Amino acid sequence: MPDTSLLPEDAETLTRLEESLWQAETRYDPVLMDRVFADDFFEFGRSGRVYTREDLILPASAAQPIDVRLPLPRLKFTVIDTHSVLVTYVSEVRRESGEIERANRSSIWSRQDGAWKLRFHQGTPFQT
Repeated sequence: MPDTSLLPEDAETLTRLEESLWQAETRYDPVLMDRVFADDFFEFGRSGRVYTREDLILPASAAQPIDVRLPLPRLKFTVIDTHSVLVTYVSEVRRESGEIERANRSSIWSRQDGAWKLRFHQGTPFQT
């Protein structure tokens, strides 16, 4: 049976990468996002819209503050195989109105050529 444990350094890297998607200074860095998103990346957004890699590599000029709770609540790693990890968590984003939008989030990360690449992401809204 293969080892399905996640090394601490991989957990740290995946946490940093996942949180980088929620920080304006990294999220709106097109060079970094080009390295993060796998060539076949796609997302089912919390709105229900489907986003492609090209949709989500945004120029720095599009940068907007992201008022998200960090560290990400309920962050969990599930090893799929030796090169793939499912990351799940809850996002809590405060809007200008003061309302907090929550969503269950899931990401599939794969190690490709020694680097973690985001292959898939989904956000599913929920009310508390």
